[in-house]
Amino acid sequence: MPIFATTAMIYAGAALAEIAGCFAFWAWLRQGQSPLWLVPGLAALITFAWLLTLAPAEHAGRAFAAYGGVYIAASLLWMWLAEGRTPDRWDLTGGALALVAAAIILFAPRAS
Repeated sequence: MPIFATTAMIYAGAALAEIAGCFAFWAWLRQGQSPLWLVPGLAALITFAWLLTLAPAEHAGRAFAAYGGVYIAASLLWMWLAEGRTPDRWDLTGGALALVAAAIILFAPRAS
């Protein structure tokens, strides 16, 4: 599988895991849900951290910075699909710019 596709799958999985884990805490603290929501939430956050270690970057900071752009776009998708709020044109523009920035950070040619 090409590095771009592998990276996209790693970051998509990490974003889903992080957002789900954070949402579990949100549901408990902001929506009055049971503290039992924290069990799958913590498992999701552990999965998120593990997935980021699989990112094809030589430096953690670069992997994390590139992931930030994916997280922005995935959060907007979550808002739309899970929360029922359609992103507006500014959300979509910002998400697209974040993904372009993430790609530059991760895939730009670098001198060794």
